[in-house]
Amino acid sequence: MARDGLTYEGVCQQTGLDARTLRGILHAAKKPHAKTLKRLAEGLGVSADDLFAGDAEAAVAEFDLASNPAIEAAVEAHESLFEDWTPHDFGELASRVGVGGPMTEVGVVLTAQQMNANRSTLDKARTILESDQAELLRGMIEALYVKATLNR
Repeated sequence: MARDGLTYEGVCQQTGLDARTLRGILHAAKKPHAKTLKRLAEGLGVSADDLFAGDAEAAVAEFDLASNPAIEAAVEAHESLFEDWTPHDFGELASRVGVGGPMTEVGVVLTAQQMNANRSTLDKARTILESDQAELLRGMIEALYVKATLNR
């Protein structure tokens, strides 16, 4: 709200949430449901993680971004790859370092593609978890998790 100069009414209009729900969230009077947080984040044009990011996290992300010039070059050359990215997404990208040194433009593009694919998969998983197929997905994830952690 502060970043965009929004009022309660403005946030409610952008998110579709009622003022009582928003006040409850802001004053920690009520624990919001995941769907409510998703609606709030989407309405404000940020990731749900951004709703919880503090000033220290933002400063680290800004430093990481400034110290990775290949990111700016990749964004300019591949704009569509970075559509709908939030500051949090760029911070996550910037915090990654290529093997053997800083990221190259090719490394930035490959990492961004992987991040986009992961985001798409997580969005699909969230949809499935709200359906009658949730138990099947949980079972598959548990089996894959066990297999992945045994191989470490």
